[in-house]
Amino acid sequence: MEVVDLSKVTLRPFKLEDADDFLLFAVSKEEALAHIKDVCIPHPWRRSICIDDRSIGFVSIFPYSGDDRCRANFGYGVAVKYWGHGIATKAVTMVVSQFFVDFPEVVRLEAFVDVENKASQRVVEKAGFQKEGMLRKYEYLKGKLRDLFLYSFLSTYFAVAAAAADADADAEGS
Repeated sequence: MEVVDLSKVTLRPFKLEDADDFLLFAVSKEEALAHIKDVCIPHPWRRSICIDDRSIGFVSIFPYSGDDRCRANFGYGVAVKYWGHGIATKAVTMVVSQFFVDFPEVVRLEAFVDVENKASQRVVEKAGFQKEGMLRKYEYLKGKLRDLFLYSFLSTYFAVAAAAADADADAEGS
């Protein structure tokens, strides 16, 4: 397995020039261009996961509106050839902190993970999401009705982490 330098993982908005890289996910260049133009670019918060500015995946967050504006739905995908390198965990960790800055009214990110997808469970857990429970027969995935785990990440987790870091800095300074 090729080692990936995680310091090269970046996030950025999609651009039409990503179509060739997007072929890792799409059937044709036309499909890739249409998806980037019609879905990725106008999306309220979708970022390309990149290595050396080449798109190898995505992270999407769908903020809710109205009385549900305190929540957002979170999802991600990485090209198969990049699975198992820590890229998804790195990207998810980067996204969470940036999203709460961009959408301060959102206090809760929710991730729905197939109970059989152990790798995605590890990714969101390593990024700080907390497992809340199982939603039985919740969604069709690839034509099969599936159970999903519900995970959440609260914006208050950052306040706790920042306070702990400040306390550590104060202790070192005294």
